[in-house]
Amino acid sequence: MDKNSSFYNLDPEKVLRSAENAGFFPTGEFTQLNSYENRVFDIKLEEPIEKGSYTKNVIAKFYRPGRWSKEAILEEHEFLLSLKGEGIPAVAPLFQGHDSTLSEVDGMYVAYFPKVLGRMPQEFLGDDYKKVGRLMAQVHNVGARKEAPHRPVLDTSYYGGWETLDNLQDWVTPELRKRYNTAAEDILYAIDDNFDTTEFIRIHGDCHKGNLLNNGQEFFLVDFDDFVNGPVIQDFWMLLSGDEDAISEERDLIISGYEELREFPDHQWSWIPMLRGLRILMYAGWIAKRWDDPSFPRLFPEFNTYRYWAEEVEALEKIAWKINP
Repeated sequence: MDKNSSFYNLDPEKVLRSAENAGFFPTGEFTQLNSYENRVFDIKLEEPIEKGSYTKNVIAKFYRPGRWSKEAILEEHEFLLSLKGEGIPAVAPLFQGHDSTLSEVDGMYVAYFPKVLGRMPQEFLGDDYKKVGRLMAQVHNVGARKEAPHRPVLDTSYYGGWETLDNLQDWVTPELRKRYNTAAEDILYAIDDNFDTTEFIRIHGDCHKGNLLNNGQEFFLVDFDDFVNGPVIQDFWMLLSGDEDAISEERDLIISGYEELREFPDHQWSWIPMLRGLRILMYAGWIAKRWDDPSFPRLFPEFNTYRYWAEEVEALEKIAWKINP
């Protein structure tokens, strides 16, 4: 059985045996959690995973084969362990029985994380944006200490850039292809002209409300699967409400919290439309690349329809017009 077949058909015995080989003692109970990209399981253990902990659960993450190299995953883990070592609230991987945070099962890399409880914020209240700004400054202070050479760079070489646009040509509805390409090219050229990669540091890369949880005492970060070298503004723009009347206040609160610990690069606010366009391209390219996964045609049934690409064109054109009025 090849690696992809093993990934698509993970059975209970393999999941539990992997946990045992990693040094844990599962009871035999586990639940599969929602994840499009990886396979993630909540496994109940006989004993707490760490001394002083009351949690008898561990989260197993089976990485999709072929997406990240071993070196790239270990760079993610190194970053998380550095954050943990500084007391910064981010969920770091656990060491397995062989003194590594990563193991391999049938060609799939596997990591284990402590189960943490928290709620996704529906909206930010009071000085929440200030707290988030302070948290991300802590993360970015660690991120700025070194590069992650095996992780992507968030420019047009990244997934969503020129190569992705080329790969989407056979997917975009023919009647809309010219408009799609014109808008996408305007956005990518703007990124090439404006982004200064010398400013890039290690960042979360996918910091939206689903990856920023609150346990009642503090915000903490989860899921660094899209950990990249990129601009710090990437870790903020998806947290903004989108309300034009509130943007100025939200921005001021973020900056006030951030600049308690680190200078904020104000000029990067103008990069948000370009990052939004890059994300739209990346998302379409991701679906196209994963179309051979049996779950994706079921999850995205409209991907091959005129309606889907018409909405994509409209979204990209609005961004392109904003960048180049």
